[in-house]
Amino acid sequence: MAQHGNPFGKVAVLMGGRSAERDISLMSGHGVLAALRSRGVDAHAFDPAEQPMDELKRQGFARCFIALHGRYGEDGTVQGALELMGIPYTGAGVMSSSIAIDKVMTKRVWLAEGLPTPRYVLLHRDGFTPAQVQAVPGELGLPLIVKPVREGSSLGLTQVSDLAQMQQAVTAAAALDADILCEQFIAGDEVTCPVVGEGSGARALPVIRIIAPGGQYDYQNKYFSDATEYRVPCNLPKGEEAAIQALALKAYRVLGCRGWGRLDVMIDAATRQPWLLEINTSPGMTGHSLVPMAAQAAGLSYEDLCLQLLADATLDYPLPTGERA
Repeated sequence: MAQHGNPFGKVAVLMGGRSAERDISLMSGHGVLAALRSRGVDAHAFDPAEQPMDELKRQGFARCFIALHGRYGEDGTVQGALELMGIPYTGAGVMSSSIAIDKVMTKRVWLAEGLPTPRYVLLHRDGFTPAQVQAVPGELGLPLIVKPVREGSSLGLTQVSDLAQMQQAVTAAAALDADILCEQFIAGDEVTCPVVGEGSGARALPVIRIIAPGGQYDYQNKYFSDATEYRVPCNLPKGEEAAIQALALKAYRVLGCRGWGRLDVMIDAATRQPWLLEINTSPGMTGHSLVPMAAQAAGLSYEDLCLQLLADATLDYPLPTGERA
């Protein structure tokens, strides 16, 4: 790809938005914007919380780099609007985005395909009793994880280590989502594996091992702490990285993802079995983010990664040439 000139036309970097991850999205978006501009792309910031989406068409944008995280950006809604306007965009399409934002729907697809994901119990905000909440540890064991079904960045996540914490953990998750996921806790190594591309052309980037202070890879330690350690190369036992990359690729493909994504995986310390936790279809691009880190380890700079993702921007239903004006 030529680094001079601008084959992309006028590009909108979608950032901010209305989700609970707005602040992180702004950080990601400004990083992407600077990277694209440094390579001569005619890129502009566009915040869907501040301008209606149809302004993209009115202002003549030719494609969009989606740096939105969470709801109204990573869940198929923005993707659907861009499909209607015929403006190609980065990342997963409408269906893949809407499934992947929902941790339980994602698990259902993976389980149907025979892929390993921790056991879970789903609670609905308006439909569970205290007795049902107290029964969850008996089914999943302790400790366990409680989190909102459609939130990212570890928002609303609690690691429950005794029965007395259950109600508070469920209440915290229910404040962010009508559906609450209670999940079996896997003790062991926490790793993540980014994937770029589509279908048979998709490839897994190096696996990153995450070592967070006190084992708590929470919102603070994800974005604002320098104490969290990221190991690339991951230095896992021989053969494990390749096995996790193969698992991540399969998990990405069965959801029909394209462009890029990042699979979060726990490796059981006792059995060394990898377990799929979730997939992010619009991963962070901040100074602490993991996809740029893995790309760097694979010899791909932040700027080149942004250019590659932009070059891969597409539509689920591409318009015939000449209909996009």
